[in-house]
Amino acid sequence: MPAEPAGAPAEARSIVQALRMALIEEMERDPSVFLLGEDIAVFGGAYRVTEGLLARFGESRVRDTPISEAAIVGAAVGAAMTGLRPVVEIQFNDFLACAMDQIVNQAAKMRFMMGGQVTVPLVIRAPVGATGRAAQHSQSLEAWFMHAPGLKVAFPSTPYDAKGLLKSAIRDDNPVMFFEHKLLYGGSSPGGKAKTAVDGLGEAFRPAPAGEYVVPFGVADVKRPGRDVTVVATGLMVHKALAAAAALAAEGIEVEVIDPRTLVPLDRAAIVASVRKTGRLVVVSEDVLTCGVASEIAALAAEEALWSLDAPVVRVSVPDTPIPFAPNNEAAVIPQEQTIVRAVRSVLP
Repeated sequence: MPAEPAGAPAEARSIVQALRMALIEEMERDPSVFLLGEDIAVFGGAYRVTEGLLARFGESRVRDTPISEAAIVGAAVGAAMTGLRPVVEIQFNDFLACAMDQIVNQAAKMRFMMGGQVTVPLVIRAPVGATGRAAQHSQSLEAWFMHAPGLKVAFPSTPYDAKGLLKSAIRDDNPVMFFEHKLLYGGSSPGGKAKTAVDGLGEAFRPAPAGEYVVPFGVADVKRPGRDVTVVATGLMVHKALAAAAALAAEGIEVEVIDPRTLVPLDRAAIVASVRKTGRLVVVSEDVLTCGVASEIAALAAEEALWSLDAPVVRVSVPDTPIPFAPNNEAAVIPQEQTIVRAVRSVLP
């Protein structure tokens, strides 16, 4: 294989770089790992995650596909069942709806239906989040896949976690849905809006070092310790929660921010332990409110930490509406730092 270009970074400072680093390391480690998706080879992917990998690994392992999510995922399920480890890129998580049968009725169930004789070591990567692209390209659909037994669900918020979780996902013998927030990539889609939320995240945006490490599934990360209120947040909302916590700290309110990192399996113990310590819980996610990620975590607190709660659980999510195109309307429905600040204050005495 060709060596890394001269001057290649010793660490990945963006999620795009971290994901690319993880793919290179895993493809070099295991020849059964291959990539497929729309425009991932010649073009380098909609967000440039796979840029340069065609030249490095060849067209047999980095494969452009037709514009058919059902065909892409269906081919990947078959490849996984016969011993390969495909990593699929779907350009927008909204388009996963076109492949729901292949994901939910095939990939998720095959190992169970075959009594463990067949495994489906498949990773499906998909960007989520609102970035000015309106109702059909701006959703966050991770909760859909929490509802399907047999799937694992990862959602990193930093380059460090992105690399470590992707390496764990590729090595897993179960299908993994791997969600990546567009505003955390550290870049923009070519020809799209040059919009990124990475600037200004500072130390919270932990880089990924080169070399071998994995982040295990089912282990949450306490991004900020605190004593007064627990905030559980996912994806981009982790960073908005950290900004809210910093603002509240100036008032003497100490918020503990927990990033689950994986939604299936969910680190229930870490969340419950934090709620028992603080007595208050706010859950922040960018999916819609009804039957969303926040609802599941709120239910967990009610089931396992009810007698520790000193205030009702508050969910901060998108109202039950499609994501609007107009920038001011989009900003109004997406949780913001001040929304989280108000939610935290609402549970305090």
